[in-house]
Amino acid sequence: MSKDLKVLVSSNDFPESAIKILSDKFTVVVSRYSNYGESARTVNREELLRLIPGCAALVWCSDSPITKELLDAAGDSLKVVATSSAGYNHCAVDELRARGIRLSNTPDVLAPAVAEVAVSLILGAARRLTENLAQVRKGVWEIGFSKCLGQDLRGSTVGIVGLGGIGRAVVKRLAGFEVGRFLYTGHREKPEGKALGAQFVSLQELLRSSDVIVLAAPLTDETRRMINAETLAMMKSNAILVNVGRGDLVDQDALYDALKNNKIYGAGLDVTSPEPLPRDHKLLTLDNVFILPHIGSATVRTRRDMAELAGNNVVRALSGEPLLTPVLE
Repeated sequence: MSKDLKVLVSSNDFPESAIKILSDKFTVVVSRYSNYGESARTVNREELLRLIPGCAALVWCSDSPITKELLDAAGDSLKVVATSSAGYNHCAVDELRARGIRLSNTPDVLAPAVAEVAVSLILGAARRLTENLAQVRKGVWEIGFSKCLGQDLRGSTVGIVGLGGIGRAVVKRLAGFEVGRFLYTGHREKPEGKALGAQFVSLQELLRSSDVIVLAAPLTDETRRMINAETLAMMKSNAILVNVGRGDLVDQDALYDALKNNKIYGAGLDVTSPEPLPRDHKLLTLDNVFILPHIGSATVRTRRDMAELAGNNVVRALSGEPLLTPVLE
């Protein structure tokens, strides 16, 4: 390891503890700008293109896509990309593979925080928090024994689409709510599911049987818009759909129609497409959807742990060791 090796950190808000992991061994170059929102598409794009030539590693802090233009600017010096995220659909995986560039992500460390947000979304949709918060802000409350009634989790069937780290953490946190049964679906049955008392079923069976459906799957060609008009039609009229995966798992036009026409009871979304969701988006006109601004991993501890894992992956990659959490070795 050598200070001659340069590491580029793509955003100006990367935790200092992770910067120290890198700067103890390498020369660290940090963008002056945020790699989120409008700046990611404008000033930071130009900044990264200027800074990346000669860099051996790129720490990616964003769900904005890594472009071929950026990789071309990096040239042959780039050996590893460490994305500070569990998902990596934004990382141009095929392009990195073709160039022989290693890729790591940060799974598992964010599972507890994302699971907490999933539970919040379930409760928000089940107890009609969007509608009820609007009452508070207006100062006009619907008061009565049969007003503003929500749904119980007690005795319900909860279906998890993707029993990875986040899905398992959701099941563990919901166990105390006296859920009747847990279902899950995926490519295969998992021993972890049996240990949690969750039953492996087909996607169709899960959609037809569940009162709450939690999407915790990665975005792939197979899962893109897996929730669409056809699959929404399989759900129960009291079903609540929660998405903590990626916005494009859901056809939002079809979801809007299902919610608007009360084909399902409600939805809770921490991820949307696009992000941010425009203020005039039609989903925001509905009372039966509870939307958060992609804050699943947004706790001090979790973001620090994600950043430090990304930093340690870079250290291992540039010292010729196996990655801690490899996507491409």
